[in-house]
Amino acid sequence: MDRFIEMRILFIGDIVGKAGRQAIDGVLEKVIADHKIEFTIANGENAAGGMGITPVIAIEMLDQGVDVLTSGNHIWAKKEIFPFLDEELRILRPANYPPKVPGRGGGVFHTRDGQKVGVLNLEGRVFMKHLDCPFRVGEKEIELLRKETNIILVDFHAEATSEKMAMGWFLNGRVSAVLGTHTHVQTSDERILNEGTAYITDVGMTGPLASVIGIRKQIALERLLTQIPWKFDVATEEIELQGVVIEVDPKTGKSQSIQRIKVPLDEGS
Repeated sequence: MDRFIEMRILFIGDIVGKAGRQAIDGVLEKVIADHKIEFTIANGENAAGGMGITPVIAIEMLDQGVDVLTSGNHIWAKKEIFPFLDEELRILRPANYPPKVPGRGGGVFHTRDGQKVGVLNLEGRVFMKHLDCPFRVGEKEIELLRKETNIILVDFHAEATSEKMAMGWFLNGRVSAVLGTHTHVQTSDERILNEGTAYITDVGMTGPLASVIGIRKQIALERLLTQIPWKFDVATEEIELQGVVIEVDPKTGKSQSIQRIKVPLDEGS
């Protein structure tokens, strides 16, 4: 029996500040070539100074090989992004925000050879904002996406491990992947669930590892020791791109494998 011809999709963990953008500029092209990637998704909600994203930065990363940018609770940090969310379909905000907020939470996009890929962005509620239920909203959005494609990836931007795992099982067999973001720490629980959905609790962070989830160590410690809300400052050392590569059967939308990747910036030179 001939083995199916899989589609390889790259999902990049939360891009943090200038350091994270340097990783995209420095190693993304190599990662795409090395892994024969056909479609790239990246969470960019912290790409501008460690919190938020601007239109200029979004366009820069889209021009560098990212096909779709997802986000989360920090998408609203830079006000200039509001109108851009309505103008640029390749940047998403979580679908379970109230009606009439700028932008959209999902869409169908095309790979370089014309195949359709659905991407859905959801935000968790445990230890976060009291938004619409991501499970019910996700279910409705997936029904719409499945009218156009079987290949659907979900960025679940959430704090609690339990909520992320619950979403994985809830959507098991209905989407190609449920990929956790937000905590900036790559977990080692990647797996293919029993009905063909790739899952990982957190894909990690693209940015400076010599930090506290991207923030300069000194600033993070001062905030914790003094309880004074010092302004965050993104660290600059030990820059790395983190994410996962997923192999999906284009006919069924089922995932065949999920692989964690960690690529230091100096590997791009």
